[in-house]
Amino acid sequence: MSEDIRLAMRQARESSGLAWDEFARRAGFSRPHLRSVENGTRGVTEDVVRAYDRVLGTGGVFAATLAGREDPEGSPWTRSGALAALLETSQGAVLDLDRRRFVVTGGAALAALTGRWTSAVAAARPVLPTTDAVPKVLATVANRLEELRHLGDELGSGTMAQLARNELALTAQVLKSGRMTGREEDLGLSLAAEAARQVGWNLFDGDRQAAAERYYALALRASAAAGDRTTGAYAMSFMAVQHYTVGNPRDAVSLLETAEAHVGLGATPRMQAMLAARRARALSKTGDLKSCARALNRARDLVGDGPNEDDPPFLYWVTPGEVEMIAGSCALQLRDPQRALRNFHDGLAADYPGDEDHPRLAAIYLARIAEAHVENHDLDEAVDQARYAVRCLGSVDSARSSDTLAGVRAKLQAHRGNPKVRDFLQVG
Repeated sequence: MSEDIRLAMRQARESSGLAWDEFARRAGFSRPHLRSVENGTRGVTEDVVRAYDRVLGTGGVFAATLAGREDPEGSPWTRSGALAALLETSQGAVLDLDRRRFVVTGGAALAALTGRWTSAVAAARPVLPTTDAVPKVLATVANRLEELRHLGDELGSGTMAQLARNELALTAQVLKSGRMTGREEDLGLSLAAEAARQVGWNLFDGDRQAAAERYYALALRASAAAGDRTTGAYAMSFMAVQHYTVGNPRDAVSLLETAEAHVGLGATPRMQAMLAARRARALSKTGDLKSCARALNRARDLVGDGPNEDDPPFLYWVTPGEVEMIAGSCALQLRDPQRALRNFHDGLAADYPGDEDHPRLAAIYLARIAEAHVENHDLDEAVDQARYAVRCLGSVDSARSSDTLAGVRAKLQAHRGNPKVRDFLQVG
């Protein structure tokens, strides 16, 4: 645990933006002393972790971790604590939390959260394959979560959030019954983590940021209790998307680096490709062109290995075409619209499923293609793509897609003198 808490302390300090000397001054220790604690040449002591908690405003998380106590803001990061959190959240009114357009948890608090996950997943027994028959109720939940993943590609976020929450509540009740064996309980916790991840993703898509964060944190807690690094890392990657979209992209980079570090080399190439591609997207938001390019090349190399029989079923969408679409978004963010269009073209020409299977996501990418055409001064093509995006979105409830289309409209406003542009802005 000491190594994990050192890493979390370092990440929290770096995320705070405080210079080393200023941080040490506020903590009341010398810089060499604190550096040696983070590097492992000095022990992690109670007075030091309390200083980190005080300066970084973590709410006592580091002190609680060192003492092996429960999370000061909730139940402990144990199996019983995870179950208590699952029951409380699935039965509460978290879906009704405010619709703030920013994330609440960032910097030091976010590093403290991932530090708790890191410590808890390391302490849990690892998920092992079993040849035992899966209990019928868990098999049913697994099948329905698989259906919801695909159905969510076609429908709006509000309905999907509630449907996934229903599966979360059912799984929590099954776990509460106490009739599961150890391996069955592991599976139940992993399914609960995926259900919470789906709720969080759909709440994010519906612009309910505070509520989405709660469910992502719940997914991390449940996956840690199960010892399931893969499901936890997957949830963390979606939390990263939220942060690079409406929060601090540097927090997103940190989340993805943590996920990559702890999912390990045992992860399938497809899983590693997904994490690398999303890290590239986060890096593009920070303006780091070289690091973004390296991450994209890594994602391309890994996804080129093709599917693996050990791929988790939730990675069905990770394809060469998707990586190229992400690359196009990165290039557009980095103000290279010509490269963006080449990437988008390569993605569409590869295996990207398109608007029939993924209308919500297709609308986002089509809007970005339209934006790239605007930047290239090809207004006719920009309007054609924007109209296509509007048709794809239709009546689907997706604040994220609508916001992307609104961004295109805003860019086209400067070209209202063009008859085609003016007509689109007036009638869509």
